Amino acid sequence: MQTTDTVLMIEPIAFGYNAETAENNYFQVEQKGADIQSKALAEFKIFVEKLKSKGINVITIKDTIDPHTPDSIFPNNWVSFHNDGKVVLYPMFASNRRVERREDIIESIKDQGFEVDEIDDWSLPEIQGHFLEGTGSMIFDHDNKIAYGSVSLRLDENLFREFCNKYGFEPIVFHSFQTVGSERLPIYHTNVMMCVADKFVVICLDCIDDELERSKVIETIKNSGKEIIEISEEQMQQFAGNMLQVQNKDGEKFLVMSQTAYQSLNAEQIANIEKYCEIIYSDLNTIEVNGGGSARCMLAEVFLPKK
Repeated sequence: MQTTDTVLMIEPIAFGYNAETAENNYFQVEQKGADIQSKALAEFKIFVEKLKSKGINVITIKDTIDPHTPDSIFPNNWVSFHNDGKVVLYPMFASNRRVERREDIIESIKDQGFEVDEIDDWSLPEIQGHFLEGTGSMIFDHDNKIAYGSVSLRLDENLFREFCNKYGFEPIVFHSFQTVGSERLPIYHTNVMMCVADKFVVICLDCIDDELERSKVIETIKNSGKEIIEISEEQMQQFAGNMLQVQNKDGEKFLVMSQTAYQSLNAEQIANIEKYCEIIYSDLNTIEVNGGGSARCMLAEVFLPKK
């Protein structure tokens, strides 16, 4: 199944700009002279309530002061929860993000009635400088067993192929870029330029500079039976690719995004999405500006079987 009705979200306690991740996350801008944590917490709580009001099961766990983890609000990079009972832990680029991996969070998920049969720890390659940042770097088409991965410092191609081989996904490898000043630089995470839903894919094809790679991605999406809803690079910069489709307990589907992303879309794009599902959006401006991530990054999908 492509969508889940349960997501894990980490409530921030000391959110802020992370200089380590900003090395290659060109969406981040450090805001000064403002209470970033209190604003981020307010945005977080409103977002959680919007999801819950639609019948989506949100498991919220508070972050800890020590160790300091300014990006803990983005749990989908260090963990994924699979329908066969596996929990996968991932190798992270920033050393201060590696301490986000917390066993007590997994125990809390189990306490919510979910079954964990195995913890599959892939984190060791980070010591050698090889990274694969979860569903930030890999976009899964669960129904068709396809995984899309844009190569960057946060996605090591060999690790990606190894993961796909073990978990039975067909790897679709490509390179995506964004314009930073006068340069074309690699996009840090695949999930800021594409989102795979059950019947459609939102994607910035303009970011895939290589024509053969772009054609391969288009062909793969079309062969999977999904409609392509294309966004521009300018819209991608407004986090319009950083979306996630979820469902509620009644099976109704929703596409979740930030207010910034929603306001960047044109009427035709919104109508194309709403053919398939309702849109949920929330103001995440403080989190987006300082953290360089948006709505999708804040949601770790829980596909684990129930006990």
